[in-house]
Amino acid sequence: MVFPLSAIVVMGVAGCGKSSVGNAISQRSGGRLIEGDVFHPAANIKKMSAGIPLDDEDRAGWLTRLGEEMSACVASGERAILTCSALKRAYRDKLRAAVPGLGFVFLQLSREEAAERVNHRPDHFMPASLIDSQFATLESPIGEPLTLPLDASQPITELAETVDAWLHNRDGASLPHSA
Repeated sequence: MVFPLSAIVVMGVAGCGKSSVGNAISQRSGGRLIEGDVFHPAANIKKMSAGIPLDDEDRAGWLTRLGEEMSACVASGERAILTCSALKRAYRDKLRAAVPGLGFVFLQLSREEAAERVNHRPDHFMPASLIDSQFATLESPIGEPLTLPLDASQPITELAETVDAWLHNRDGASLPHSA
């Protein structure tokens, strides 16, 4: 019997489309979207709004809270779909510790495209000036368990369809990886 993943993280640098793709996935799969940015403490938002990148200490409590939120969602029988940059392996491992068997959808995008998208986002606290720090921090998850890398420049509906198929595959290993 094939079991679908009970929780996934839609991850990548700012501007890759985490929120849009996460929303499309939740609509297709019936999962509960957990928008990671909503859980940032005011100090983190203030720091990013000022163009100062977050460090590991800034992210620690936030990641703990996201893990708790996903765990509670899964415990209540819902599929958790978290949007979170999850840029470092240590961050992903912290989330995995909260929800064993957690899957990751890695939305890959060029630095130039990410900057262009961030420049055109209305009312978001993350300035384009932080794109370089996002790419500098990013430790690619390709090769990690239950990770599906995707080309974030593809249409959202196409990305959501690919993820929906992956969610219904026991480990995602038999699907070809794009990007």
